[in-house]
Amino acid sequence: MLLVTLVALLTFTAAIFGGFIHATNAADEVTQANERRLIGNHIDVAVRSLLAAENIQLAWDDAMRAAGGQGYPFDPQWTDTYFGEFLTTMVHADDLFLVTPEGDLLRAWHESRPAGPEAYAPLAAAARRTLAELPANGSLSGSAAKFRQLDDTLWPFDRHGRPLTRWSGGLVSYRGQPAIMTVISLTPDAAFSLLRRTPNHMVALRYLDGRMLQQFGNDVLLKDMRFSSARSPDPARNQLALADRDGTALGWLSWQPNRVGPIVRARTVPLLVVYLVFYIIVLAIGLVLLRGAFRLARQLAASEARAQHHALHDPMLGLPNRTHVMQRLSAMLADVGAATATATATETAGAGEQVLLAYFDLDHFKAINESVGHHTGDDLLVQVVARLRERMSPTDVLGRLASDEFVLLRRVPSGSRHADELGAEIMGVFADPFIVSGNSIALSASCGISWAPGQASDAKALLRNADIALFRAKQRGRGRYRHFTPEMDATIRWRQDMEIELRRAIARDDLTMVYQPIVDIADGSIVSFEALLRWHHQDRGEIGPGIFVPVAEQCGLMPQLGEWMLARVFAAARDFGLAEISINLSPLQLVAKDFMANLKALMREERVDPARFTFEITEGVLLENSDRTMALLTELQDMGFRIALDDFGTGYSSLAYLRAFQFDRIKIDRTFVQGIESDADAQSILRAIVALGRNLRMKVVAEGVESLHQQQLVRDAGCQFIQGHLYWRALPPEQVLALLAADKVQSLRIAV
Repeated sequence: MLLVTLVALLTFTAAIFGGFIHATNAADEVTQANERRLIGNHIDVAVRSLLAAENIQLAWDDAMRAAGGQGYPFDPQWTDTYFGEFLTTMVHADDLFLVTPEGDLLRAWHESRPAGPEAYAPLAAAARRTLAELPANGSLSGSAAKFRQLDDTLWPFDRHGRPLTRWSGGLVSYRGQPAIMTVISLTPDAAFSLLRRTPNHMVALRYLDGRMLQQFGNDVLLKDMRFSSARSPDPARNQLALADRDGTALGWLSWQPNRVGPIVRARTVPLLVVYLVFYIIVLAIGLVLLRGAFRLARQLAASEARAQHHALHDPMLGLPNRTHVMQRLSAMLADVGAATATATATETAGAGEQVLLAYFDLDHFKAINESVGHHTGDDLLVQVVARLRERMSPTDVLGRLASDEFVLLRRVPSGSRHADELGAEIMGVFADPFIVSGNSIALSASCGISWAPGQASDAKALLRNADIALFRAKQRGRGRYRHFTPEMDATIRWRQDMEIELRRAIARDDLTMVYQPIVDIADGSIVSFEALLRWHHQDRGEIGPGIFVPVAEQCGLMPQLGEWMLARVFAAARDFGLAEISINLSPLQLVAKDFMANLKALMREERVDPARFTFEITEGVLLENSDRTMALLTELQDMGFRIALDDFGTGYSSLAYLRAFQFDRIKIDRTFVQGIESDADAQSILRAIVALGRNLRMKVVAEGVESLHQQQLVRDAGCQFIQGHLYWRALPPEQVLALLAADKVQSLRIAV
């Protein structure tokens, strides 16, 4: 019996000990696998961060000119200063190479100093391969809303007409040393016309040296991180194989892993000793340890499941995010045979099961958020999702792409008819107002619908089609749905139609002028008005200047549109008494050859007093033929007009222009006011701009003031005048006349 008991005890003890060791080793393996994924993700983040930092410096009009390639000569002195010295310091790059679109070297820098072409030779092949991939637009700085034909390529632009940056990055081997290589195109930030053909690119290298690896280790809380060309023979070290973008092995990263098993074992050795002496106590402890090991495994699994869920779902609403939506959409398309469908199918083509995608957002949600508060806005989103779920079938997929942007996926037998049914369902969600925190909020949504395989070949194309249809729904006045048709993709035809309609609107006087007051911050009195152009289209609704002004500039209508605006403002000013009015001048309008002659003719016709008018110009005006522009501005001042520099602080050369020309006043761009309540840097910048204006004997106007807190901060900074929705929105002429008649305007001249 003793022998049997001893054997049983030893066998049982061995089984318990073996199971415990296995559990702790498994915990170590899971921990090390997570560490390898963490390091891989951290390298990807480092690449994206380097690209984002470079893009801030390289999306610059001056850089486009100095780098050459767009009809401008290459400027080595400028590039040595701003690329070799400044950019290298800002992004912590070890080597920079300015190259042509074909990958030929223009200039090289090593540690902020110019370097010879031999520094680029080991990297040339990898850089050229990356450059060859960029025209596919696989990696961009934003979402491409359209593509514009340049001399040699189609270039992506966002929905505001700003050219996007093509970029790419990854690991490479440079002279036997691993490094992060990024390739990014130079783009303009204001004068978009500078982009005539494929621009030059900046290739940056950042070595994975000891300093950077130490920083990696500090960031992810891992010790003794090293790089070696071969796998480390030390089995105690955790290791990750590195490869370049082509899959070629570069070497191994190794580090001292965080081990859970030894810690657990060290703390439980006394218990195991006691277990050998006291069988019952050992048995009880063994059960506890087993339960603890299983609980640890469950916690690790649950933690991984939570991390996976958070990575694929919106944290507030619990809906699938963009990544998860695209995964689900791709799976649904695979199920209905999207791989064999054609992207050019008509509405009646593509017989068989279809996947509907409804892309919708909430109309004016930002304004609602600002008026009722973000907490109420969040509650409103929760109610919207609840109503949507009531109308969904079990197989539908509802996802959230952004703040107020959602998609709904549904499998249906056919496309067009079911698209209309889905659109009507979504519109029905917003038929009744929402009750949030005791407030009744009327809300509408705009929706675009497309389906596949009838209208698209893959998930991205399907989402793009729905986005185009959503844009068309907004153009039609919001609060409605539209399903995609091939005609919607004809952006050239749309621009042609817009040009024709704009010409007709100018000829028929369908445009209108509104006037936003500028207020004296000391007593709240109106001291001036800014004339603003508006276009209410009978079919498209309100068309913002951000849409029709670029069309006018591109089709040559800007001088005509500007002359129309001057004529209407001068005519209306006769009824405004002594009120001062500010008028925006476009670069194309100012440099038109007959601008000055037409202006003088209008002055004689309307008997204009120039002292009542201020012409507001942006830095973009000064970029156009600077010498001639300065001469024109001087002539306007000599005639009696005042000149204001609008959107001050948004360009790179504003200070230089303040030295070159004596402006009467400067207007601080609204970007320095929005969010100023919580941004100490913005407050400091605001005070510096105001002090600069005063020292240069210029009045300072702050734009975009929309809250009392913003008003107080602007007042404390020393601004004399403010403009924004806190006091007044833009008013039609009849309301301006009512203000003047009621004697609500205490002072109508800004003394210079």
